Amino acid sequence: MSEVAIIGASMTQFGQRDAWVSELLAEAGAACLDDANLAPSAVDHLYVSNMASGEFEGQTGVPNALAHDLGAMPAYTQRVDQTSSSGGAGIYAAWQSVASGASEMTLLVGGEKMTHRTTAESTDIIASLTHPVEYKTGVTLPSFAGMTARHYLERYDAPREALATVAVKNHRNGVDNPHAQFRKEIDAETALESPIVADPLRLYDFCPITDGSAALLFCPEDVAHEYTDDYVTVAGVAGATDTHVVHEREDPTVMGGVVESGRQAYELSGYGPDDIDVAELHDMFTILEFLQYEDLGFAEKGKAWEDAEAGVTARDGALPINTSGGLKSKGHPLGASGVAQGYEIYQQLMGDAGNRQVDAEVGLACNVGGFGNCVTTCIMEAN
Repeated sequence: MSEVAIIGASMTQFGQRDAWVSELLAEAGAACLDDANLAPSAVDHLYVSNMASGEFEGQTGVPNALAHDLGAMPAYTQRVDQTSSSGGAGIYAAWQSVASGASEMTLLVGGEKMTHRTTAESTDIIASLTHPVEYKTGVTLPSFAGMTARHYLERYDAPREALATVAVKNHRNGVDNPHAQFRKEIDAETALESPIVADPLRLYDFCPITDGSAALLFCPEDVAHEYTDDYVTVAGVAGATDTHVVHEREDPTVMGGVVESGRQAYELSGYGPDDIDVAELHDMFTILEFLQYEDLGFAEKGKAWEDAEAGVTARDGALPINTSGGLKSKGHPLGASGVAQGYEIYQQLMGDAGNRQVDAEVGLACNVGGFGNCVTTCIMEAN
């Protein structure tokens, strides 16, 4: 099995974009190839992470169209759909294609176009990933988040203000991310007094609806030397699932897919939680940052909120979490989010994160689908 390197990366502006998904994908793909100084014709495999272009735009066949737009024919193309963890699943697929020897150069592009739909329409499209019985009764991901947050706060005697620290931190980090949808700071009072969405969660506990795209370029490590002396390697990557029906889980505060994908990624990489210098976690809701932080072994169960309040997860803390601003500030274009997490870790390990830069040699990205229904965890290391 070949060691896999990432030699190029890109991320477009996230937010409300006057462009369709095919244009967003082409923008990120072309920028990534430029970053690596690679001709499109050198691409063997082209993967597109996208959850719902058919539902949002009535547009299918996006990988084939992207190969045409980039001039990457006759590359093999494939769409990767794993709901809101499509980006992470795309990283896994791209890694597999290179590690197996099937491809010498694999381009992964993730993207979604969402903002042209109303909030209600977008919520309904996203809620379609839930179990049919849950969907028919009106259950949405925000409702799962609210119930889980209430259970967590009461079970672990955590103050409501602890969740606000996540929103405040991630908005502060987003200020220094030129691609972020929201580049503004908020204070805890603003978060705590914003409108209730799913009690006890309020408006600032939720990520926005977003358009955007991101891309990563993968090749064997021995091939990477032909293009650059500076690159990042994929030390370990793994995916896992949990029960599709959330109420069937033994403990609603444990995301089994996070635990298992993290365990496998640690095992493959040879690293453990104590070796991670920076992490991007899937904070679609603030409570999810706590759950993943604990399930990945960064803290004991019920203790993540204490680390957050103590500043451990701040950019100048012992384990910076979501230096990009996270989904909360950066935005959450479904198919792009996991790829954008990889982009942030790549930037940090390359030392190219600008004002967001932290001291990091090993980074982790955890991309969650649904409410932990499917998860991919990836560990990267600096060359």
